[in-house]
Amino acid sequence: MKVYLDSVGCKLNQAEIESMARQFRAAGHEVVALAEAADMAVVNTCAVTAGAAAESRSRIRRVSRLGRADIVATGCWSSLQPFSAAALQNVARVVKNDEKDNLVAAVLDLPPCDFDLQCRVRQPLPGLRHRTRAFIKVQDGCDNHCTFCVTAVARGKGRSRLAQDVLLDILAALNGGTQEIVLSGVHLGSWGKDLGLHLRDLVEAVLRETAIPRLRLSSLEPWDLDADFLSLWGDPRLCPHLHLPLQSGCATTLRRMARKTTPVSFRKLVDAGRRVVPDMAITTDVIAGFPGETEAEFEESLDFVRQLGLAGGHAFTYSPRPGTAAARFRPQVPAQVRRERNAAYRAAFENASRSYAHKFIGRTEAVLWESVTQIGERAWEVEGLTGQHVRVRAETATPRWNEIDPVRLVESGGNGLIGEIQNTGQVSLMRSRDNLYNDHSVIRRN
Repeated sequence: MKVYLDSVGCKLNQAEIESMARQFRAAGHEVVALAEAADMAVVNTCAVTAGAAAESRSRIRRVSRLGRADIVATGCWSSLQPFSAAALQNVARVVKNDEKDNLVAAVLDLPPCDFDLQCRVRQPLPGLRHRTRAFIKVQDGCDNHCTFCVTAVARGKGRSRLAQDVLLDILAALNGGTQEIVLSGVHLGSWGKDLGLHLRDLVEAVLRETAIPRLRLSSLEPWDLDADFLSLWGDPRLCPHLHLPLQSGCATTLRRMARKTTPVSFRKLVDAGRRVVPDMAITTDVIAGFPGETEAEFEESLDFVRQLGLAGGHAFTYSPRPGTAAARFRPQVPAQVRRERNAAYRAAFENASRSYAHKFIGRTEAVLWESVTQIGERAWEVEGLTGQHVRVRAETATPRWNEIDPVRLVESGGNGLIGEIQNTGQVSLMRSRDNLYNDHSVIRRN
């Protein structure tokens, strides 16, 4: 059977469809790049904003128009609105989040976990999701009660995957040639709390027990980090990039959001990160037009964001999510005002991103190439990311997808920098495939 996998939303959703792909392949099925070529489609939906929910419905309808008779809807929107999801044309099954880990077994009518994954290396998903980086799910759910967030409603309580299971997934990715691993979760920083451990223990295990060239952490709540955790960046394989969701730079708004941080503590954390790694890329998320936000509070937040010297960020226009406390707050900010505030945040983040990237001009940084485009008979344009998540473009005589090269960064260009590859003949920063772990004996079991 040919299976098409699609996802809307966060890195965790991406990690989940990568896991599904391994399971489908282990069961003898083929994962294809195009919905019209598939016998079955799985769409992993999102509900974090009204726009994400609408995009989820749109993706399912698009797959349906292409003639797929068997569509499996899963993810946050499908979990919150199962009857609406089931009512969409050609949706044969809705799998809620609490059943998602066994989705492949269920749709194939197999016993749960009846897959031989230990010998199944990670292969990038075909098509638009053909990514060099492997997103690994380490945690799900959230015990926080931020007043705007529907994800905790859709995903349930926080729960951690066992370290040995995470390590097996990482080894499968490395044996498949992956150069960068991204640890992902709904509340990543809470990993281990239900196991009597801390995320620091997992990161140390990954760095100690694998030949990983690059390890990146996805979004981390500011209150989960301390000086001991920041000391992990003494290992150069840990990408110097922290994504710390702020949501607002106004203390009053943060209290209404029930966030466990303040502008003062957030600034201290940013300063602490830069003391450990002076060029640490720090990015954030903010919500524009949260209920009750006055013009003065918005200006206070915008000024704070501008002062932080960030490497960039994401601005989300607030949308009331059913089942959240903020949906009942009054007054709701007019939609046009929310959009205007979002535009101001986006402009601030774009300026911050350009300023941050500009200071790397003249330096040489390691870049992992994520896409390759042929531009001549013997010329390719490659695009990828530094460890700081700065986007870089360069020209090369060979298609160097999934290679890490030293690149001299020479000028600004587009949404990043233009560079010159210094030595395409050098050995990759990753160990050769022959030296990668081919068994799982490196995992220490206490």
